[in-house]
Amino acid sequence: MFLEKFKPLFSLIPQVKTPTHRQGFKDKIKWTLVILVLYFFLCQVPLYGLSDTAIDQFATLRSVMAGNFNSIMALGIGPIVTSSIVLQVLVGTKMLNLDLSKHEDKSLFQSTQKVLAIIMTIFEATMLVITGNVPPINSSYELVMIVQLVVGAILILYLDEVISKWGFGSGVGLFIAAGVSQQIITSSLNFLPVASSPGQMPGMIPKFIQSIVSGSPDPSILLPLFATIVVFLVAVYGESMRVEIPISHGQMRGHGRIRGNVGKYPLKFIYASNMPVILTSALLMNVTLLTNVFQRIGFPIFGHVAQGRAIDGIGLYLTTPSLNVLLTNPLRVLVFGIFYLGCCIIFSLLWVEIGGLGANKIAEQLHSSGIQIPGFRSSKTQLKKLLKRYVPALTVLGGTFVGLLAFGADLTGAAGGGTGVLLTVGIVYKLYEEIAQEQLMDMHPILKRFLE
Repeated sequence: MFLEKFKPLFSLIPQVKTPTHRQGFKDKIKWTLVILVLYFFLCQVPLYGLSDTAIDQFATLRSVMAGNFNSIMALGIGPIVTSSIVLQVLVGTKMLNLDLSKHEDKSLFQSTQKVLAIIMTIFEATMLVITGNVPPINSSYELVMIVQLVVGAILILYLDEVISKWGFGSGVGLFIAAGVSQQIITSSLNFLPVASSPGQMPGMIPKFIQSIVSGSPDPSILLPLFATIVVFLVAVYGESMRVEIPISHGQMRGHGRIRGNVGKYPLKFIYASNMPVILTSALLMNVTLLTNVFQRIGFPIFGHVAQGRAIDGIGLYLTTPSLNVLLTNPLRVLVFGIFYLGCCIIFSLLWVEIGGLGANKIAEQLHSSGIQIPGFRSSKTQLKKLLKRYVPALTVLGGTFVGLLAFGADLTGAAGGGTGVLLTVGIVYKLYEEIAQEQLMDMHPILKRFLE
């Protein structure tokens, strides 16, 4: 295999040691909290040499990328997600022939992703500084800033690996949820005036109260907050939806217990989780970056950029629009919406296959655990037929649902970003399930083989 030639290179990349024994609930909580505190600390480390006039050109995607523009963590999880997109496409198109159900191939995939993420980190950091997306005070600070951005992104890469092996969930998800939660709190409750707007409170609730006191109440101030609440409720409802398939266990004669549902195997409506939205957002960020790169080298094939914003061409049409744009340029909103939904569906299909969530893989896992369909003999073929009725449809419908919800919420300017709120709900919901499962396994170790 082509990737096997790079094994000597992979062995030189530092790895986070895998636990030699199963981590208990308290140990996982401890590591998760330690990494979360460290992440917040690093987000406050200022980027030395950054110009005072710098404008965050990726503000609409900042919450999804889990970064802080003014700190060494400005790149956030962008390089990690970009490398994941590239590998998903290569594996999905069979250009890389990897069977991720095999330990050796999965290990090779992860090593390749880490190396590719480091390469993307160097590339994105260099492009952001050179193209002026993260402008230095002067050219003598360019190399210093690139090094800082690379160090920050690599730290995120390893923090994510520590969480994945020693804590709960994934670092990528945890950092997104933490960043979005912080944005929602500050944008809603911040009452400290900023220097650029003296006398104006930046938080929505304090600003609304201020408008009432001044005698001219403006309910539109709270629109982003209401949008956030609506997105939260709809996302929670979507996360709770299930399609339950009747099953039985060969050794228990119809009294199998899978994840607490007697005789039922639940398939989530949002089957591919929220990963398609993360991947789509990362793709849009790279389109914005390339728009700047090509203009800088004199070939603006993606359009022109002025004051950090795309003003025409593909770059403009693939920039997240606001509610005002729907009235002034509905075509742009339509093009962006179709592209966004299309990407979410494609990434849903790719993620399900690469993540081992396809009908064939799930059928093999159930069959090997002694699961069968009531009324039929134990048969892998019957399980595959049953799952193929639901899995592909749920993959497409779930991808469309999260895409529509994120797109609609972004239009309204929801606090924390509509996409960010959607992702946070899914991440927290999944984290809750994992924590509950871990507690259950600690209390009843015999259930471990059914829950894993």
